Amino acid sequence: MEENTSNDNRKKTGLLWILIGLLAVTNAVTFWMYWNAKNATSETIVLKEQVIVERDNVKNDLLQLQKDFGSLKTNDVALQAEIEAKKAEIAQLLEDAEKHKGDAYIISKLKKESETLRQIMRGYVRTIDSLGTLNKTLIVEKENVLKDLETEKGKISTLNKEKEDLSATIQKGSILTCFNVVAKGVKFKSGGKKESETTKASRTEKIKVSFSLGENKIAKGGEKTVYVRIVTPDGKEMAKNYDDNYKFNFNKSSGYFAGKETLNYANAEISGVTYCEGQGELVPGNYIIEISCDGVIIGASSLRLD
Repeated sequence: MEENTSNDNRKKTGLLWILIGLLAVTNAVTFWMYWNAKNATSETIVLKEQVIVERDNVKNDLLQLQKDFGSLKTNDVALQAEIEAKKAEIAQLLEDAEKHKGDAYIISKLKKESETLRQIMRGYVRTIDSLGTLNKTLIVEKENVLKDLETEKGKISTLNKEKEDLSATIQKGSILTCFNVVAKGVKFKSGGKKESETTKASRTEKIKVSFSLGENKIAKGGEKTVYVRIVTPDGKEMAKNYDDNYKFNFNKSSGYFAGKETLNYANAEISGVTYCEGQGELVPGNYIIEISCDGVIIGASSLRLD
């Protein structure tokens, strides 16, 4: 009898330990599930906070872009119209940033678009500066010469004669003049030997630029390399390649040329033609043409392709 009782007690004790073990395992699994759920919730909150921070950064970038584009002013009607269109685009992007403030994909897309708009704006700034720098430089030089002449009044006739010669030299200048700048879109037939004009961007293979250099007895004669810089409707510099072989300096700046022509300048009027090309198909819009020689922009024109 006592032996049976002892066996029953051992069985009960064993069963109790089994229950305790199962309970411990159950508690461990429950704690593990709770911990994973807590971590997942924390990660979700962190991701949402990161998206909101990124949205705020993009929004600030767009607001700065809106301010920068608002400060761009030019007398070129077509270029100003493009600037206004970009300002409207920025306003729409700001609305999208507010509307999709929790959407990581949309915010990432808006960030890329803001970076693209920043590059386009820099192209506009370079173009506007290029168009205005030459005239500003000449005006400043003229004002400085007039001040010098006024200061030197009353000196002996020899000095007055030298100042008159200096004034005449500055007025003529050693900078070459460029005129009759004409740009046209062309396509080629018969294996590239026959060309025809076109106003369609999709059909244009190259931009043909013709120009004339004016007579200048003061300028140094000899070989003159004339560079043609073209700014595309999206604010980029047109070039067949973007390495140092296509880079040149102008107006204390640098950029890429779409075409160049070397002429033997003998201080008399001479004409030249160059065919400019870039990478890929041309886009519709207004193309700004700049002619540079001896590191100075000496002529400009524009071309509209539909």
